[in-house]
Amino acid sequence: MTKAPVNQTSARRQFFYFLVICAGLWVIMNVVAVIGLLVYDSQLVKDIATVNTDNPKVIPALYFLQLVTMTIPLFAGPVIFAAWVMRKPAEYLKTTWRFTPILLVVVFFVMLVSSPLIELLSNINHQMVLPSWLKWLEDWMKQSEENAKQLTTALLQMNSLWDCIKNVLLVGLFTAIAEEFLFRGGMQTILLKWTKNKHTAIWVTAAIFSAFHLEFYGFLPRMLLGALFGYFVVYSGSIWPAVWGHFLNNGTAVVATYLYQNKRIKLNPDDQHIFTFWQYAFSLIIIIILLLVYKKIAGGKSSPVLNGEELG
Repeated sequence: MTKAPVNQTSARRQFFYFLVICAGLWVIMNVVAVIGLLVYDSQLVKDIATVNTDNPKVIPALYFLQLVTMTIPLFAGPVIFAAWVMRKPAEYLKTTWRFTPILLVVVFFVMLVSSPLIELLSNINHQMVLPSWLKWLEDWMKQSEENAKQLTTALLQMNSLWDCIKNVLLVGLFTAIAEEFLFRGGMQTILLKWTKNKHTAIWVTAAIFSAFHLEFYGFLPRMLLGALFGYFVVYSGSIWPAVWGHFLNNGTAVVATYLYQNKRIKLNPDDQHIFTFWQYAFSLIIIIILLLVYKKIAGGKSSPVLNGEELG
């Protein structure tokens, strides 16, 4: 006797609904934010566009835009999809805390030893040169990278400990939660149902996650991070180890930048030529070992249920 599917909505259609909801909410929140700023101060909008930090209103406005146009819609989109469209928030968002805390320790060490491998992939990425007939695309990618760098530099200009704490919360914690709910919660779950292959779902989601940031000369290291977060979720059955890893990555960058700006450390966190070949190799080997340890400790939670049937 054939068991009836738990959910009649195909994974392909779920993916379409998911994209429409998330993109629609993102557009609405961006329009509302821009209109609000135009009404408040039209000159401020021009100064934001040129990242004119001489205007003291620009930095608070950038925080406002980060929250309203990115953090809130990225978080709310998958929540609306999971809770009101599919009516299965636990299945799609994976907010369970039923995992051993030791996994968080393993995640900490994975993030700790990932720096050399991240640097290697970043250096490889920066050597990317497109064919001459794609020069228009390369120019756009470089301009997108430069725009993102200017905005990040403006947001991460920290003159006090309070500035650092604000950025640890906004760039570190809130962004980690919102992006993990969107990518490892909603999107990866749907792709897992669609492809019925956890590795495909993890790496496709990681590639989309990296492309989403429009920083193409950081595409490879960000895709690796996305894949690590994906394995954290698949093996544990919970979103929180991935949120923890994401927070560690972003929060550490914020704190290191603050310490460097205030001359507490000499090592520039943006320096991409710190490690040696053997450290790159060591980083890769240890990450693989730690992922296997993570999977072993998580035990038995890496076989999600899809449409009433267990995926092996």
